[in-house]
This record gives sequence, C-alpha cells and structure tokens, in this order.
Amino acid sequence: MSVSTTNDINKRLINNDALFNNIHVIHQNFDIIPSDKEHYGVSIEYQDLYELREDFLNQLYDTIVDWVYSSEKYTQIKDAVIRSGKTEQAAYSEIHRKARDKFRGNRDSENLLIQGQLGELLLFHFIQRFQKATPLLRKMKITTSNKHERFGADAIHFKFEGSKPVIILGEAKTYTSDYKFKQAFEDALDSILTTYSEHRKELHSYLHEDFLDDEMNEIAEKYLTNTLKDFEVQLVSIVVYNETEKINLTNRADIIAQIDDIIKQRYNSFENNKIDTDKKPILKRITYIVMPIWELEKLAEDFQDKI
Repeated sequence: MSVSTTNDINKRLINNDALFNNIHVIHQNFDIIPSDKEHYGVSIEYQDLYELREDFLNQLYDTIVDWVYSSEKYTQIKDAVIRSGKTEQAAYSEIHRKARDKFRGNRDSENLLIQGQLGELLLFHFIQRFQKATPLLRKMKITTSNKHERFGADAIHFKFEGSKPVIILGEAKTYTSDYKFKQAFEDALDSILTTYSEHRKELHSYLHEDFLDDEMNEIAEKYLTNTLKDFEVQLVSIVVYNETEKINLTNRADIIAQIDDIIKQRYNSFENNKIDTDKKPILKRITYIVMPIWELEKLAEDFQDKI
C-alpha cells in the first residue's frame, strides 16, 4: 500500500479505544505559549469514586506489541510462526512474548528503564490518537538493537494535513519525584529542541534498514533528500509527573473537575518567558500534553511487575 493520502495514514493507525476508555482527556487553549493552539491534559479515568489504575495498566500493557511491530510486520511474523508448525493461538502467544522481551530488553546497568518507557509508550498512543499520525520510525526496534545507538527522538510520526505532508517529532519526560512539574516541563522543552536540531542526522542513520517498512522508508528518503515538497515539521511534548495535590473523592464529575483545575494550574504555573518563539520559531508548532499521576512511582512499579 502506497502512503500518499490521509486515508492511507488512517488505515495504519491502531485502534486504541480500549486504552482511552480508561483515560480522561481535556483539550483547550491553556495559558501557555503558543496560546493559539489547543493543548491537552490527560489523567487516568475514574468510575464513580474508583480510579481505573489497574484497567489502565492492563490496557497499556496489551499495546506493547503495537509499539514494537507494525501491523504488516506482525502479520509477517505470525504467518512465519504458523508455517513453522504452530497454531494461530500459539503464534499469537509467541509474538507477544517476543514483544515483551524486546520491551524488557531495554536496560541500563541492569535496571529496567520502565519510567522512560512508560512515557514513550503513552506518547506513541497520544500522537496517533490526537494528531492522527502513524509512526515513521519504530524506535523500540532501534533501542533494542545491539549495533545501534539509542535514537534521539522518543517518537517520529507522519501524516497529511489536506495534501501537506507533516513530520511530527515527539518527546516524553516522566518524573516520579514529588512535584517536579516545572523542571519536567522545562526539560521537555530543551529536549524537544535538541531533537529538532538533530533528527535529520539521526534519521539518516536508519534509512534503508529494517526499522521502517517500504512505504515509510520512501517518505523518509524523500524528506532527507529534500524531494518531499511543501511539508511541515511539528512537535509534541508530553510531561508525565507525580502529582501530590489531594483529591476529594465526592463523585466522578467533581473529581474530574478537580483534576482539570490542577492541570490548568500546572500550565499556568510555567513561565511563558521561558518559551522564546522569536529565537526558536519551531515552538510555535508545539503541542503539549500534561499528565498528572498520583503515586506515579508505584504505578511504574506495578507496570514493571506486569512485564
């Protein structure tokens, strides 16, 4: 399938409705630069007075295979496993085991980098859900490759806006320490700007390798050889942080209103003078996603236990 239209991209987007049944989303013009763009606040959903943490983690865990393999690659592996003498159910189990092993295989000094991976996995979903953009490069495959250095961007996706090609670069910052939102937000800005300045050089390293399928490789090559005409680069930054503000458990509507107020306060608390769109005009094209999580370190540990 040649990727040349929005419809082609939409066919490549994963169905993550089950995950988003457990995520509350607010999007509006928060008090942040750029003020003419809608940004997002997200949180784990509540069912009456009950936070759906376990459901959220289960659904997120089930999508690891979507992060590791495109649908085309998944089908190729499944067919090969069946030809080797397994049933379709056993092939499904083997693919998910391999995907989990790749996820768990991303280690630094024997410590699982679950905190960062949690943010990156969420970023993968949010860009597809909110921006309607498909992965241009499968970062997880690079991260677990022995012969490649870690790819700088946490996500690089692609879409069309009308007939205009759009490259989306994404960065995720996850902080489990008590209330480090401002630090995380500032780090996220610095990180996304570094990604923007370095991404072309890094993408060159992975062209014509197994990290892109044929259609995505063609788009990347056109981009790098300046034959992808009239395109635009956009940025997405997600900050997942440990929230300590107490929530009064009254009823769902009131709980969600309290969370929305906290998200607005966090946006308002960041100094807009630190976002210099004159010196860094690419920041006029950034979309922010802020995700408060209560007891984030415990949630990350619970997610690690699952894998």
